Amino acid sequence: MSKIKNIIFDFGGVIMEIDYQQAVKSFLHLGLKDAVKQLDPYTQKGIFGDLESGKINDTAFCHKLSEMVGRELTWEECQTAWKGYCKDLPQRNLLTLKKLRAEGYRIILLSNTNPFMMGWAMSNEFDNEGHSVKDYFDAVYLSYQCKIMKPQPEFFQLILDKENIQPEETLFVDDGPKNVEAAARLGFQVMCPPEGADWTHEIYRHL
Repeated sequence: MSKIKNIIFDFGGVIMEIDYQQAVKSFLHLGLKDAVKQLDPYTQKGIFGDLESGKINDTAFCHKLSEMVGRELTWEECQTAWKGYCKDLPQRNLLTLKKLRAEGYRIILLSNTNPFMMGWAMSNEFDNEGHSVKDYFDAVYLSYQCKIMKPQPEFFQLILDKENIQPEETLFVDDGPKNVEAAARLGFQVMCPPEGADWTHEIYRHL
Protein backbone atom coordinates (compact mmCIF):
# COMPACT_ATOMS: atom_id res chain seq x y z
CA MET A 1 0.00 0.00 0.00
CA SER A 2 1.35 3.41 -0.98
CA LYS A 3 2.02 5.99 1.69
CA ILE A 4 -0.91 8.39 2.06
CA LYS A 5 -0.05 11.99 1.21
CA ASN A 6 -3.53 13.45 0.64
CA ILE A 7 -6.86 13.11 2.45
CA ILE A 8 -10.16 14.02 0.79
CA PHE A 9 -13.10 14.60 3.11
CA ASP A 10 -16.83 14.71 2.52
CA PHE A 11 -18.60 17.55 4.37
CA GLY A 12 -22.10 16.56 5.51
CA GLY A 13 -22.05 13.40 7.61
CA VAL A 14 -18.28 13.49 8.13
CA ILE A 15 -17.10 16.99 9.06
CA MET A 16 -20.58 18.20 9.97
CA GLU A 17 -23.20 15.92 11.51
CA ILE A 18 -26.45 16.09 9.56
CA ASP A 19 -30.09 15.66 10.54
CA TYR A 20 -32.13 14.45 7.59
CA GLN A 21 -35.41 14.41 9.54
CA GLN A 22 -34.88 18.01 10.69
CA ALA A 23 -34.21 19.04 7.08
CA VAL A 24 -37.48 17.40 6.03
CA LYS A 25 -39.31 19.30 8.78
CA SER A 26 -37.69 22.57 7.67
CA PHE A 27 -38.90 22.17 4.09
CA LEU A 28 -42.33 20.98 5.28
CA HIS A 29 -42.48 24.22 7.28
CA LEU A 30 -41.91 26.16 4.05
CA GLY A 31 -44.91 24.39 2.58
CA LEU A 32 -43.21 21.62 0.59
CA LYS A 33 -45.75 18.87 1.22
CA ASP A 34 -43.69 16.05 -0.36
CA ALA A 35 -40.41 17.00 1.35
CA VAL A 36 -39.76 13.35 2.28
CA LYS A 37 -39.86 12.39 -1.40
CA GLN A 38 -37.90 15.45 -2.56
CA LEU A 39 -34.95 15.28 -0.14
CA ASP A 40 -32.18 12.71 0.08
CA PRO A 41 -29.52 12.14 2.76
CA TYR A 42 -26.72 11.57 0.21
CA THR A 43 -27.43 12.64 -3.38
CA GLN A 44 -30.19 15.13 -4.17
CA LYS A 45 -32.58 14.81 -7.12
CA GLY A 46 -35.10 17.08 -8.87
CA ILE A 47 -34.58 20.82 -8.35
CA PHE A 48 -32.46 19.97 -5.29
CA GLY A 49 -30.14 17.90 -7.47
CA ASP A 50 -30.21 20.55 -10.20
CA LEU A 51 -29.03 23.09 -7.61
CA GLU A 52 -26.25 20.89 -6.24
CA SER A 53 -25.03 19.91 -9.72
CA GLY A 54 -24.94 23.54 -10.83
CA LYS A 55 -27.68 23.18 -13.46
CA ILE A 56 -29.61 26.01 -11.79
CA ASN A 57 -28.39 28.78 -9.49
CA ASP A 58 -29.73 29.78 -6.09
CA THR A 59 -32.06 32.44 -7.55
CA ALA A 60 -33.65 29.92 -9.93
CA PHE A 61 -33.98 27.43 -7.07
CA CYS A 62 -35.85 30.00 -4.95
CA HIS A 63 -38.19 30.69 -7.87
CA LYS A 64 -38.86 27.01 -8.59
CA LEU A 65 -39.37 26.15 -4.92
CA SER A 66 -41.72 29.13 -4.58
CA GLU A 67 -43.81 27.68 -7.43
CA MET A 68 -43.88 24.30 -5.70
CA VAL A 69 -45.05 25.67 -2.35
CA GLY A 70 -47.41 28.26 -3.83
CA ARG A 71 -45.90 31.39 -2.30
CA GLU A 72 -42.92 33.68 -2.81
CA LEU A 73 -39.91 32.54 -0.79
CA THR A 74 -36.92 34.69 0.11
CA TRP A 75 -33.31 33.56 -0.25
CA GLU A 76 -33.03 33.61 3.53
CA GLU A 77 -36.04 31.31 3.94
CA CYS A 78 -34.50 28.84 1.52
CA GLN A 79 -31.17 28.96 3.34
CA THR A 80 -32.85 28.42 6.71
CA ALA A 81 -34.57 25.33 5.31
CA TRP A 82 -31.34 23.93 3.90
CA LYS A 83 -29.59 24.54 7.21
CA GLY A 84 -32.06 22.10 8.72
CA TYR A 85 -29.46 19.54 7.66
CA CYS A 86 -26.97 21.06 10.14
CA LYS A 87 -27.05 19.04 13.35
CA ASP A 88 -23.64 19.64 14.92
CA LEU A 89 -20.09 20.62 14.03
CA PRO A 90 -17.96 18.55 16.44
CA GLN A 91 -14.89 20.38 17.65
CA ARG A 92 -12.94 17.11 17.54
CA ASN A 93 -13.33 17.01 13.75
CA LEU A 94 -11.98 20.53 13.27
CA LEU A 95 -9.08 19.89 15.64
CA THR A 96 -8.21 16.71 13.73
CA LEU A 97 -8.21 18.58 10.42
CA LYS A 98 -5.76 21.09 11.90
CA LYS A 99 -3.61 18.27 13.29
CA LEU A 100 -3.51 16.38 9.97
CA ARG A 101 -2.47 19.52 8.09
CA ALA A 102 0.25 20.18 10.67
CA GLU A 103 1.48 16.62 10.12
CA GLY A 104 1.99 17.38 6.43
CA TYR A 105 -1.06 15.83 4.77
CA ARG A 106 -2.78 17.78 2.00
CA ILE A 107 -6.38 18.15 3.18
CA ILE A 108 -9.10 18.50 0.54
CA LEU A 109 -12.86 19.00 0.79
CA LEU A 110 -15.12 17.30 -1.78
CA SER A 111 -18.81 17.97 -1.24
CA ASN A 112 -22.15 17.59 -2.96
CA THR A 113 -23.56 20.89 -1.74
CA ASN A 114 -25.17 24.17 -2.74
CA PRO A 115 -24.86 27.97 -2.39
CA PHE A 116 -27.20 28.09 0.62
CA MET A 117 -25.15 25.69 2.75
CA MET A 118 -21.87 27.14 1.58
CA GLY A 119 -23.10 30.69 2.18
CA TRP A 120 -22.91 29.74 5.84
CA ALA A 121 -19.88 27.41 5.72
CA MET A 122 -17.75 29.89 3.77
CA SER A 123 -18.55 32.70 6.21
CA ASN A 124 -16.74 33.49 9.45
CA GLU A 125 -19.79 32.12 11.30
CA PHE A 126 -18.81 28.55 10.37
CA ASP A 127 -16.97 27.54 13.54
CA ASN A 128 -18.18 30.31 15.88
CA GLU A 129 -14.54 31.39 16.15
CA GLY A 130 -14.39 33.67 13.12
CA HIS A 131 -13.14 31.04 10.65
CA SER A 132 -14.55 29.79 7.36
CA VAL A 133 -14.53 26.14 6.30
CA LYS A 134 -11.83 27.16 3.81
CA ASP A 135 -9.50 27.86 6.73
CA TYR A 136 -9.43 24.13 7.52
CA PHE A 137 -8.61 22.85 4.01
CA ASP A 138 -5.86 23.23 1.43
CA ALA A 139 -8.39 22.97 -1.43
CA VAL A 140 -12.17 22.92 -1.74
CA TYR A 141 -14.21 21.27 -4.53
CA LEU A 142 -17.97 21.88 -4.48
CA SER A 143 -20.46 20.12 -6.73
CA TYR A 144 -22.46 23.20 -7.70
CA GLN A 145 -19.28 25.06 -8.73
CA CYS A 146 -17.70 22.10 -10.54
CA LYS A 147 -21.10 21.20 -12.08
CA ILE A 148 -20.73 17.52 -11.26
CA MET A 149 -21.67 15.33 -8.31
CA LYS A 150 -20.39 12.30 -6.44
CA PRO A 151 -20.46 9.39 -7.14
CA GLN A 152 -19.71 10.34 -10.77
CA PRO A 153 -16.12 9.21 -11.45
CA GLU A 154 -15.46 12.43 -13.36
CA PHE A 155 -15.66 14.38 -10.09
CA PHE A 156 -12.87 12.30 -8.56
CA GLN A 157 -10.83 12.51 -11.75
CA LEU A 158 -11.21 16.28 -11.71
CA ILE A 159 -9.49 16.42 -8.33
CA LEU A 160 -6.72 14.08 -9.41
CA ASP A 161 -6.03 16.28 -12.43
CA LYS A 162 -6.33 19.64 -10.66
CA GLU A 163 -4.28 18.57 -7.66
CA ASN A 164 -1.81 16.49 -9.67
CA ILE A 165 -2.07 13.66 -7.14
CA GLN A 166 -2.21 9.86 -7.36
CA PRO A 167 -5.29 7.94 -6.14
CA GLU A 168 -3.22 5.27 -4.35
CA GLU A 169 -1.58 8.04 -2.30
CA THR A 170 -4.96 9.55 -1.41
CA LEU A 171 -7.42 8.56 1.33
CA PHE A 172 -11.08 9.37 0.60
CA VAL A 173 -13.37 9.67 3.65
CA ASP A 174 -17.13 9.71 3.03
CA ASP A 175 -20.19 8.32 4.84
CA GLY A 176 -21.91 7.49 1.52
CA PRO A 177 -21.23 3.86 0.46
CA LYS A 178 -21.82 4.61 -3.24
CA ASN A 179 -19.33 7.47 -3.14
CA VAL A 180 -16.72 5.31 -1.43
CA GLU A 181 -17.27 2.47 -3.91
CA ALA A 182 -16.81 4.87 -6.83
CA ALA A 183 -13.55 6.21 -5.37
CA ALA A 184 -12.24 2.70 -4.64
CA ARG A 185 -12.83 1.68 -8.27
CA LEU A 186 -10.50 4.52 -9.30
CA GLY A 187 -7.76 3.28 -6.98
CA PHE A 188 -8.26 5.56 -3.97
CA GLN A 189 -7.68 4.30 -0.44
CA VAL A 190 -11.09 4.65 1.24
CA MET A 191 -12.78 4.95 4.61
CA CYS A 192 -16.54 4.93 5.15
CA PRO A 193 -17.45 5.92 8.72
CA PRO A 194 -21.16 5.79 9.60
CA GLU A 195 -22.87 9.18 9.40
CA GLY A 196 -22.00 11.23 12.46
CA ALA A 197 -19.51 8.68 13.84
CA ASP A 198 -16.29 9.77 15.55
CA TRP A 199 -13.67 8.95 12.89
CA THR A 200 -10.86 10.99 14.43
CA HIS A 201 -9.00 7.98 15.89
CA GLU A 202 -9.84 5.38 13.25
CA ILE A 203 -8.42 7.55 10.46
CA TYR A 204 -4.90 7.03 11.76
CA ARG A 205 -5.23 3.30 11.08
CA HIS A 206 -5.50 4.20 7.39
CA LEU A 207 -2.46 6.49 7.28
